[in-house]
Amino acid sequence: MSYNKEVDNMKYLNIILLLISFNVSAQEWISDDNFDNKINEKQAFGDDQNKPVIVEFYAKFNDANKFEQWSELKDVIYYRADIATCPTAKKKYKVRMAPTLIIFKDGIKETVFKAGLDLMLPVDLNEIQEAVDEVNTASQF
Repeated sequence: MSYNKEVDNMKYLNIILLLISFNVSAQEWISDDNFDNKINEKQAFGDDQNKPVIVEFYAKFNDANKFEQWSELKDVIYYRADIATCPTAKKKYKVRMAPTLIIFKDGIKETVFKAGLDLMLPVDLNEIQEAVDEVNTASQF
């Protein structure tokens, strides 16, 4: 194999790996335009039940305190909503602090976790996962 062909193959491999890693780690942002559709989203055909949806209301000024472990949550769909692009949803769900996490099931607000006056979320990954598990368990009945 020639040197140029090896270099081309490596370029393609790097591009594929970059695309795969982007898709795995990409955070999906939602806005007022698609907020209701996302919290009412139905899963693929054949699933017995829909997964709950967590929306993190985020503020750029408090980026240091955003929820970082979203990729570790199981059996849930996770979105981030910038309060600057979601004024309607922010008002509807009475979001006063960022970050605020809201767990929805079939479009219905189930659980809310709000930042305190220190602008830090007062729960950890385990507590959030427990809330998700409770919502999933409750929806089975």
